[in-house]
Parts: sequence; C-alpha cells; structure tokens
Amino acid sequence: MTPLTRYAKSGDVHIAYQVFGSGPIDLVLAPPFVSHVENFWDQPDNARWLLRLGSYAREAMFDKRGTGLSDRDCGIPTLEERMDDVRAVMDAAGSDRAALFGQSEGGPMSILFAATHPERTRALVLYGSFARSNQRDWSPERFEARMVEFDRGWGTRSCGRNLVSRK
Repeated sequence: MTPLTRYAKSGDVHIAYQVFGSGPIDLVLAPPFVSHVENFWDQPDNARWLLRLGSYAREAMFDKRGTGLSDRDCGIPTLEERMDDVRAVMDAAGSDRAALFGQSEGGPMSILFAATHPERTRALVLYGSFARSNQRDWSPERFEARMVEFDRGWGTRSCGRNLVSRK
C-alpha cells in the first residue's frame, strides 16, 4: 500500500512528501536528480528498499521542488531553498531531529543542511553521492553530448549510467 502523499509549504512552494514506517529514529530521504514519491512504490526494488528502511525508522521522503508531485514552475532552486524544503517537510511530519539520507544529488544539500542545522540533524548518510563534481571541468560540448545520451536512455534501466566519466 502506497503511503498518503501530503504537501508541506516551503515559502510559496508545495513540497510533496510521504511518511511511513516506525522505529526509534526519524529518517529523511533527500532524493537524487529525479524523484516521484508515488512512482517509487510501483518499482519492486525501490518498494522493497523503502519497506526495509521503514522497518527500523520512521521515514519521510519527498520530491524536490520542480520534480515529481511537488510544484513544478519554481525556477532553479538554490541550496538554501532546498534546505528550507527539508525543514518544511520535517516540520510538517512532526520531526524535530532526523538522520538525513542524501542520495546522489541529495548528498551535497544534506551535507550543507547538517552543517547549518546540527540541532536538527541526528546523523548523515550519503549514498552514491559526492562532495564536488568533476563536471565543472566539462566543456559545453561534452556536457551537451552527455545530456543527449541521458535523453536517449530516459525511461530505461540504463538511464543515467556512465554520465560521469572517470579520468
């Protein structure tokens, strides 16, 4: 059963989130590049993983502004705006202090949130994330070629793989 999707208000933006599971700690899942809180449950591997997390923690997961079920037309958010979205979700979920699980692109924002709000951060977990990206050294042509590859693979299991090459 898919948990109920609710909306937290962060400034003028509505952030879609779900709360599920139980346990002694709260865990906030900071999503990767693309997310959709209801679609995650339609994917068997993701659903099993979420249920496992929910077996030992009360979890809150959300769609970043501009993605999934959150408000779409809100520009390109700053890290500070994204941190405020986490705060809004935690407040709406009734969580004073939580462990943050930063997945991929959600990692740098989670690091900044933990450093800025240590009183609200119980722990920090990073999965498939990075402190900085080597993409800043990419030429515009190289970046465009990677985006074409990403677009071609959208909706397939290979989508997003090998987008960052190793030097």
